[in-house]
Amino acid sequence: MELSESVRHANGRQRKHVVVMSDQETVDDEEALIQDSVSGDRAPRGHCSIRSELGNVSLLLFLYVLQGIPLGLAGSIPLVMQSKNVSYKDQAYFSFVFWPFSLKLLWAPLVDSLYIRRFGRRKSWLVPTQYLLGLFMLGLSFTVDSLLEQNGSKGPDVVSLTAVFFMLAFLAATQDIAVDGWALTMLSRENVGYASTCNSVGQTAGYFLGNVLFLALESADFCNKYLRFEPQQKGIVTLSDFLFFWGIVFMVSTTLVAIIKKEDSRQQHSKKRMKEETHGVLETYKQLFSIIKMPAVFTFCCLLLTSKMGFSAADAVTGLKLVEAGVPKAELALLAVPMVPLQILLPVIISKYTAGPRPLDIFYKAFPFRLLIGLEYALLVWWTPSVKHEDGFPVYYYAVVLLSYAVHQVALYSMYVACMAFHAKVSDPLIGGTYMTLLNTVTNLGGNWPSTLALWLVDPLTSKECQGAVGQTCGSPEEAGLCVKEGGMCVTALDGYYVESLVCVVIGLCWWIFFGKKMKRLQEESPAAWHCRVRK
Repeated sequence: MELSESVRHANGRQRKHVVVMSDQETVDDEEALIQDSVSGDRAPRGHCSIRSELGNVSLLLFLYVLQGIPLGLAGSIPLVMQSKNVSYKDQAYFSFVFWPFSLKLLWAPLVDSLYIRRFGRRKSWLVPTQYLLGLFMLGLSFTVDSLLEQNGSKGPDVVSLTAVFFMLAFLAATQDIAVDGWALTMLSRENVGYASTCNSVGQTAGYFLGNVLFLALESADFCNKYLRFEPQQKGIVTLSDFLFFWGIVFMVSTTLVAIIKKEDSRQQHSKKRMKEETHGVLETYKQLFSIIKMPAVFTFCCLLLTSKMGFSAADAVTGLKLVEAGVPKAELALLAVPMVPLQILLPVIISKYTAGPRPLDIFYKAFPFRLLIGLEYALLVWWTPSVKHEDGFPVYYYAVVLLSYAVHQVALYSMYVACMAFHAKVSDPLIGGTYMTLLNTVTNLGGNWPSTLALWLVDPLTSKECQGAVGQTCGSPEEAGLCVKEGGMCVTALDGYYVESLVCVVIGLCWWIFFGKKMKRLQEESPAAWHCRVRK
């Protein structure tokens, strides 16, 4: 299933598990922080207690929480749309919303290089970006209900929803670039490591608020069952209410940051002001090109872009299929809560086995197990309708789903941590931040495009028959409408999800057999094969 990919989509923050959004981003953030702290263009040396910087740490944490809100909301929309019976082709359209965080490397050099010096290098982008996020949320709060409500047979306006939430994700990714950069100078050298903690915890909390908490409070069934004494037809909050509230929070908090918080104030009070290192836009793009054209890196990127094809049906479609089968979307989202301790501990445990010279061995070993879990997810979807009763689903059903999700997380994190460890191992230390960001971007894209394609192909691979109306078919929405008009009903003869699940596993096994060992052999390349010839 990966509930992670289906609820937020995935893959992702892809960085991406329902609550831990920015796993892919965390590593390149940490690398950038390490590089910057070593370079010496930061605060003067000397011990600086974390207590003296609690204000800066709190501000960073708050900014990352704000960043997670629109991402969590975007992750909740597929489940809301699925409850309104949209097509999987429409879900594929909407999945493009989750691409900006995988493509932010394309405009990150612009954010780093172009700014108003008097206002501040990071505030020049942070303030207008957050104002735009607030304005988009406020405007969307007045129109989102009409975009989501079903108008006859047309259903939700998927194109408009995709456009506005893509812009929200784009702005959130831009805000992430600015905040990541500001963290390097906002904290002292001794405390700079707390920045990645703020990133992980803040994005996790923001995504939880925008996704899990929203879906729970928006669900009438959940609120009537757990939070109310008398049942009502709607949840405690609506999507428009939620957007309006956070739009106001964005506007107010951004104004306070713009007025009160001075950029580099700690450095301004020092006797010798340290300048933050700046790379030109063209220089950064040249670095990226010099990295990509190296044979070892090019081969590795091609393998990263294709390695997740076998998991696409399980990651992108399973959660939506469970909602289609009647599993409440709020209950599905809440299953992420017990996973938080596991998602925190797994990277720590697995890193002990990937710290050696051959981290991709763990990637190779976990690969077939994750493929088998994809087949188990298909069986779970097939089993779901048979256990549903009038009052919902029994407790043991949710226990099975939770166990399946937990096993999947073990395989997913084994592959992820191994891949990130290899990134850190081969990255050229002279341009470590750029190198790591490039590899992480390719890793994210390797999960995004197969998921979008998997959603797109569900409907074409599904076969439906018209029962109760002689001579009618259900090959298209128009034909399905004629079937119903003639007194019949469309019945699924062959669900494309099961076809996809089987095909994906076959493709994944072929990749593992023919390319998995090639990926392992990349560990035998000499360090010179990974280092740029043109050095600064």
